[in-house]
Amino acid sequence: MTRRVFIGIDCGTQSTKALVLEAETGAVLSVGRSPHTIIEATDGTREQEPAWWIKALLESVRGALDAVGAVDVAGMAVSGQQHGLVVLDSAHQPLRPAKLWNDTTTVPDCEALTERLGGEAAVLSLTGNLLLPG
Repeated sequence: MTRRVFIGIDCGTQSTKALVLEAETGAVLSVGRSPHTIIEATDGTREQEPAWWIKALLESVRGALDAVGAVDVAGMAVSGQQHGLVVLDSAHQPLRPAKLWNDTTTVPDCEALTERLGGEAAVLSLTGNLLLPG
């Protein structure tokens, strides 16, 4: 009988990690990791190509599963970096690299819009959030 496992996947800013856990005990059986490249510039640009995430997902999961052999995957959990922006065309293909949560190129725009809308308190009252870069 093949071993039942859970797979945990995290697509972070620096890499995608895959963790294989034994379903009965929760013991970590293997870990796969694939690094991400970050497009950086002195203006605060922090971006990644969405295709890199798919490649890293496949590499990290394959690496983790190859290390444990034949298993029965009973469940999977996925987490990822938040506050990124992927702009798609009408065919659902990325138009450009994804803006990451730590991209600061829009700081001047956020400040100008906040001021135009009456300041932070007014923006919070209107939207429930501040206008932040990234």
